[in-house]
Parts: sequence; structure tokens; C-alpha cells
Amino acid sequence: MNPLLLTDGYKLGHKEQYPEGTTLVYSNWTPRKSRINGIDQVVFFGLQYFIKEYLIDRFNKDFFNLPKKEVVSEYKKYVDNYLGVDYDVKHIGELHDLGYLPIEIKALPEGTEVPIRVPMFILVNTKPEFFWLTNYLETLLSSIIWQPCTSATIAKQYQKILRKFASETDKENLEFITWQGHDFSMRGMSGTESAIISGMGHALSFSGSDTLPVAKAYEMYYNADVTKELVIGSVNATEHSVMCAGSKDDEIGTFRRLLNTYPTGILSVVSDTWDLWKVLTEYLPQLKNEILERDGKLVIRPDSGDPVDIICGCEHENTVIAKGVIELLWDEFGGTINAQGYKVLNPKIGAIYGDSITIERATQICERLKQKGFASTNVVLGIGSFTYQYNTRDTFGFAMKATYVEVNGEGREIFKDPITDDGTKKSAKGLVQLYESDGEIKLKDQCTIEEEKLGLLQTVFKDGELILDQNLSDIRKRML
Repeated sequence: MNPLLLTDGYKLGHKEQYPEGTTLVYSNWTPRKSRINGIDQVVFFGLQYFIKEYLIDRFNKDFFNLPKKEVVSEYKKYVDNYLGVDYDVKHIGELHDLGYLPIEIKALPEGTEVPIRVPMFILVNTKPEFFWLTNYLETLLSSIIWQPCTSATIAKQYQKILRKFASETDKENLEFITWQGHDFSMRGMSGTESAIISGMGHALSFSGSDTLPVAKAYEMYYNADVTKELVIGSVNATEHSVMCAGSKDDEIGTFRRLLNTYPTGILSVVSDTWDLWKVLTEYLPQLKNEILERDGKLVIRPDSGDPVDIICGCEHENTVIAKGVIELLWDEFGGTINAQGYKVLNPKIGAIYGDSITIERATQICERLKQKGFASTNVVLGIGSFTYQYNTRDTFGFAMKATYVEVNGEGREIFKDPITDDGTKKSAKGLVQLYESDGEIKLKDQCTIEEEKLGLLQTVFKDGELILDQNLSDIRKRML
């Protein structure tokens, strides 16, 4: 599709609506509000994907590299019939004649944690006649960028929680944290692109992921090499169809067959197809010698119920449920008491829970395990679409707003500040400079052109070319 069609319909008339003599529009992308408790900084991520995939590849393939008559007439067909007018497409033809997008983007390094109300990057046109293009690109940019930033931020929050509890209960095993949050979200996302860019955000904080295309995407867009570095990884794991095919009457036989099929390595087996408690208290004891003699770890995966209660136990007349998965595995397989005095399961056995996990539930699981004397690292959490899809652009209030224009050679500092709003929608004013103070990025608006140039924002894209090509490994280091 012609990428100029990837916009809100109301953008079509804005070229004529700017003041006569407008030659420059300068806009920024900013998270304006956090709707998640405990998060006041947002991870900046995904712009390089957007630049390579859309501003370069798709604009070249589906616009600049096609015959001018073809793309302009197609654009006019849809806009004429959409608006019911004879739309003037001269500016579209002029853009095609130019052969590239006359836009400059200046941004912070990806992986930077940015305070709420501080811009992550700015866009400005580089040729006066294309002033209309800056905010024309807002819709396409916004529809892509908000999700990887949001998912990367939420994943970082999970990592902080898991690291906190691991430090308190199993500090000798902190390297395990990168595997303790596992991306289970792909099947529940709004589309494959959504799954990939969200999964890329997850993978900044965790190596564990079942969203396989993330590995390819990181090679394509962020210079990774899966043969030389760990991008994402996973293990052999079953699904309910496998267990059902083996039959309810011989579920223990299915377990035994799987253990023989995979004599080494980590094997994750979904264990609540019928009766999780029977698996834990009847089948695993019968398979104990085979599990202990195997060269690897068997991971039990519950998949339904309240995750906090299932993993950690709850007060209930049924003593099995009162103990929960981790304690029942300890009762049968034992383990060690670490230097901090917390129980760590035998390395031959483990657990993962991947249904309806949230930040709050992850915290509760870690806290309750700690209260019962278990290290938080005894469980892996599958983080799915219940976490990553239940978000919108408004989760962190992302918006792109123009703050400076030039009209007839005169610079104008512009801003919005609706009297009916609570202050969330108030924008910066004029040119912006980002600087660091006391270890935090801060904003100075209404600055001079010279001050703007001295700030932290660096040119990453200009006139159709990527200027700064960032690597996954460097972005991950910034996240530490």
C-alpha cells in the first residue's frame, strides 16, 4: 500500500490549513502520563524499526520506486472518493519527484528510560515546501511506536520486580532473571506486527521468549546475529493437545514417554489438562527416579486458576491446594537452603506459570514465596497478551505535538494547554533541549536554535537515510 495512505483522513486538508507562508513544522513525541502505578519513566524503543521498515523500505518500495503516475493517480482515486472532492495532488507528485522523505528525526538513544513529560525525539521538515509532511506522518508513526515503548517499559518493570526479590532471596542466582520472564504473548496480540514489535520490547529485558520472529526482526532492524549472541531462546514444551492425545487414563505414560523423548535439557510439560494436584502428588512421585536420573530439568506448567494461589498455595481445607506447586515440589524433590536462608528447589525440577500474569500478580507471587521461605527464582513467569495487549497509546499518554513553526521567515513558539484538561495534554512550547541533571533527563523548552543543537537529541534519520544505526547489544546495556 502507498504509505501516504496510512494516515488519519483529517490530515488530508492540513496542508491548506496552516498559515500562508508556513515553511517549517517542528514536532516532538512525548509520553505525557503514566497509568501504571510505580512507573514514572518510559523506555524509548522502536524508532529504528519504524525508520527502516516504513520511512525507508516501504516508502521506497511502495512510493518512490514506483512510476509517479501510478502512485499519484492511486492516491487521488482514494482521496477523491473519500472526501467527495477533486483533490489537488500536486504536493504528492512533488514529493515523488524529490525521491526521498525530506524529514529529520533527532532522538535519544534507544533503551533510554525517559521521564514522563519529556520528549523522546523530534521531527522537522528539511525543505520548506514540505512543511506539511512533518505532522502528516504522525498517524503512521504513532500507530507503530507506542507499543514497543509500552511493552519495553512494562517488561523492564517486571525485571525490576524479579531482580528485587531475587536479590532478597537468591542473590547468587541473579543471572537467572533474564530467563524468569518469558514472552507468551504472540497468539493473543492484535496482529503479527504487534506481536513482533511488542516481543522485541520484551526481549530488551529478558532472553526467554516464544515469539520466534523476534529473533529475525532483531537481525533485520537492530544488527543482531543469532549465531554470535543470545537474542531470544526457549525450551522444548508441550501443549494440551499433546497431553490429550496421550489420553487422560495414561497421563503418567505421556510424562514417561516425554522424558524418554527428551533425555537431556529442559522440558516443560503442561500439567493441568485434567488434575494438576494428581500430577504433583501421584504421578511425579512415581516418576521421581527417572526425573532425578535425567540429564536436565523437568518444568511443571500449570495453566489455569489464580496464579498466586496455584504457585504459592492458599488457605483452604484441602491441604494440597494450601501448599501450592512450589511447596509440593519441595516436599517430593527437596533442594537446598541458600546462604540467605531460602529454599531453592532441586535443579532437576521447576515450575512455570503463564496464564493471566500481571505486574501485581508477579509481585504477589514473589512476596508470598518469600513469606513461605522459598526463593523467588523457583518459578518462571510466562508473560502473555494479558500483560502486553491490554494497553493503548494512552497507557503512557503518548502524543506527537508541534511546538514550533516558521511562517514567512519568522519563528513562532506554539503550544497547547486546554483549559478543560487536567494538565496532561499541555505540551512543551517552542524548540526543545534535553539535558541530564542528577542522573535524570530533563526538558528545557523555549530554547534557542543553538541551545537545541547542544542537547542530548542526536540525528538518527535525515532526507531518506538512516544516520545512526543502533545495535541490540548496546540498547540492552543501556537498560541495565
